Amino acid sequence: MHETEIIQVCGLTAGYAGRVILQDISFSVRRGEVFMILGGSGSGKSTLLKNMIGLHPALGGEVLIGGEDIVGASGAARQRILRKFGVMYQGGALFGSMTLAGNVALPLEEWTKLPAPARHLLALLKLQQVGLGEFADYLPSEISGGMQKRAAVARAMALDPGILFLDEPSAGLDPITSAELDELIRTLSRNLGITFVIASHELASIYAIGDRAIILEKGSIAAEGTPVELRDHPSDDYVRAFFRREPQKAVAV
Repeated sequence: MHETEIIQVCGLTAGYAGRVILQDISFSVRRGEVFMILGGSGSGKSTLLKNMIGLHPALGGEVLIGGEDIVGASGAARQRILRKFGVMYQGGALFGSMTLAGNVALPLEEWTKLPAPARHLLALLKLQQVGLGEFADYLPSEISGGMQKRAAVARAMALDPGILFLDEPSAGLDPITSAELDELIRTLSRNLGITFVIASHELASIYAIGDRAIILEKGSIAAEGTPVELRDHPSDDYVRAFFRREPQKAVAV
């Protein structure tokens, strides 16, 4: 692994119940960049993300995070790799019965031996970093969808990981709120040096925050490059249609 590469996916094959969804996927993510995983619905974006974080066992290949393979890791070695990154799941996945501070403190309770007052203080600091310092005692149902996404980012940051994985962070948000979330991601990347891996199909966000991207089609990587390169110099008809929002087939009326 090159010293600038913090993640390296090598020949990853993934699927469920005997069905292969991704075949022989290989790419790398550089330290400190915002890396986008693109593709249409059913292209395998979420499957790739789930395999990269070890949520589902890969059928083959390697996913090296900081030089350690999460695919074959178990026990203490796996726990050590899991500490290197945080995850924001699609929809935020906050616990509705807990305050925002309680949600953010959960990873600290699970992974550290810090006393409750210290966990609460660290949770407040993370909420402040995402602009929610005044909402620590609110329940998720008492804040907007965009604020819930920010709280989920704060929870993913609780253990100060160098890498954050985000699954469709802009899903369900209006354009203004989505742009505000994009700005937060850019600020965290720029100020804290966090590496982001983001699965998305939102073109506005892709152009606003993406440093590099891969686009998935039919279980493989159709193209790789900067969002502008992929838009202006598409490698095939699918990539062109994705970035220009063009239908690939005529629709009968």
